[in-house]
Amino acid sequence: MTTRILAMGLALGLAGPALAGGLQQPVPEPAAPAAPPPPAPVASFGGDWTSGYAGVQLGYGDINGSGAADGDDILYGVHVGYRYDFGTFVLGGELDYDFSDIDLNGAADVDSVARLKLQAGYDFGRTLGYFTAGVADVDTSIGSETGEFYGIGVAYQVNERYTVGAELLEHSFDDIGGTGVEADATTLTVRGSIRF
Repeated sequence: MTTRILAMGLALGLAGPALAGGLQQPVPEPAAPAAPPPPAPVASFGGDWTSGYAGVQLGYGDINGSGAADGDDILYGVHVGYRYDFGTFVLGGELDYDFSDIDLNGAADVDSVARLKLQAGYDFGRTLGYFTAGVADVDTSIGSETGEFYGIGVAYQVNERYTVGAELLEHSFDDIGGTGVEADATTLTVRGSIRF
């Protein structure tokens, strides 16, 4: 009998704490807030220079001719070309045409320069650095002459469609219009292009 009473007392003692809270349902603990979803990836561009392009340029030309046939002034024009990106190496070709009104101290006036260019450059991602060379045809008041040029350039992708850049070119012309006048010209232009 004593054993039975002890067993009942022990059972009630153990059940007491469970009944101490009354008959209320236990309140569940709040769940931890869900982590926000990761941001959508930002569309990236740049690093691929394969495309056709066309645009305009504005710059400055400085011409040193035979004797006192020197002059400098602004020039402006248009260009169209195509580049192919081989990974880090970029190869391209371009036609451009600059209008000018450079007076060579009364010896002649330079009206325009047309160029056929070959470009070879390095792909830095959104920036392209390149060397360029080719043939140029100068049109002046005393005649025209075909010569050669070489130079450097840089282009930067503002976005997927538009690029800006600059070129520095050195030209050489012999015997302009059969007059014996020779001229070396330096041009520096800033350029804006639309890719297509």
